[in-house]
Amino acid sequence: MLTPHMSRTLAIAVAATVLSWSPALAQAPAGHAQSAKAAAVTVGQVPLSKMPPPVCSGEDMLAEIAKTDPAGHAAIMAKAAATENADARLWKIEKPGVATPSYLFGTIHMTDDRVVKLSPVVEAALAKAKVVAVEVTGLGDAERATRAMLEAADAMVFTDGRDLSKVLSADELAAVAEVTAVSGMPPDAVRLLKPWVVSMQLATSVCEKIRVEAGVAVLDSKIEQVAQAKKIKVIGLETVKEQVSAMSKMPEADQVQHLRAGLKYRHRLDDSTATLIKLYLDRNIGAALPLQAYLASKANVGKVSFDSFEKALLTDRNLRMRDRAKPLVDKGGAFIAVGALHMPGKSGLVTLFRDAGYTVTRVE
Repeated sequence: MLTPHMSRTLAIAVAATVLSWSPALAQAPAGHAQSAKAAAVTVGQVPLSKMPPPVCSGEDMLAEIAKTDPAGHAAIMAKAAATENADARLWKIEKPGVATPSYLFGTIHMTDDRVVKLSPVVEAALAKAKVVAVEVTGLGDAERATRAMLEAADAMVFTDGRDLSKVLSADELAAVAEVTAVSGMPPDAVRLLKPWVVSMQLATSVCEKIRVEAGVAVLDSKIEQVAQAKKIKVIGLETVKEQVSAMSKMPEADQVQHLRAGLKYRHRLDDSTATLIKLYLDRNIGAALPLQAYLASKANVGKVSFDSFEKALLTDRNLRMRDRAKPLVDKGGAFIAVGALHMPGKSGLVTLFRDAGYTVTRVE
């Protein structure tokens, strides 16, 4: 499923969270506590690979759907075409009385070289910025990210004596263990995690995790690094705790449905990643959510559950981001870089800024 990129840092933070959250451990079997301790010790120590970062690849799932289900593909593309403000990654924001324009840039939370290479137009806008705003600052710092996630421990683990075995089948639990093993987390520790947290692990391919582990920056971190090198102030529009809390607000039944969908497609993470990158590079951002909704429906995720996922991941957060970015835009010279899925649609940032009285125009 589409989620914010969570790299190796998530596994480290998860292990530390399970270890630190005494209410959950106190109510869990003794073996859970031992496994959590083991996870906290080992997750940050065992590298995914000592080899040079691989070049990730995968099949285009949208092109595949066009061949196997033409009607389904047509429906996806029709929804994409009807989605406003979905054909650009960089937007200019202007306001009467503010001399210097600001820019809104849609990112994708990936390390792909084609993604991380900024266009000359984006580089120029970034170089002129007085302040850079990203979703969350410092995610490249594992220790800092771990501390931040610990503040939201109750949103990440079961605290009522239950674990994943109460909401998943034995086969599904085995599949979860298979996926999370690459991060070095023992199954008993993973069982204490809420469904949405496991879904985060399912959102990133092993290849991408290896690249992050090797120190390759995702686009958002690259922008932050460039800004810091130019002595431009960088701020976060959200905290890690706020992002974690947003996902945890999804009804548990919806979390479980999305986790089951992720398990269904767990062997196609490379393909899913490659497909999303292609949509991003082609500026076909409007097809991303309809594609995810199509795949979710094939995994028996109902529309209500998908809508709650979209609301938690995008709609509610868009309002918060807009309101926190407005003071920066009002001063002029802001460069706002957040996930591209926050841009399009009636509740997207482009529309929200226009509704607030700003002029927002397509750049590229």
